[in-house]
Amino acid sequence: MDRIYNGMPAAHLGTEGWQKPWSGGNGGSCVEAMRLTDGRVALRQSTDPEGPALICSLHEMATFIEGVKSGEADYLLV
Repeated sequence: MDRIYNGMPAAHLGTEGWQKPWSGGNGGSCVEAMRLTDGRVALRQSTDPEGPALICSLHEMATFIEGVKSGEADYLLV
């Protein structure tokens, strides 16, 4: 299983390439994502771009997105 490194300073990943795929009417507080050159995905909080980044393997990110699409995370909204 690929390792998840939580806590890497997002600033170490640079400022270019971050996107807000889940942006909405939430007052600017969004999750930002960036695909790294090795295929992994970095996530950070838009209001804290210098804070920690969660880095997932592409497989882990795909599994998460597929699970959300199929309703496996709906319990988080209740």
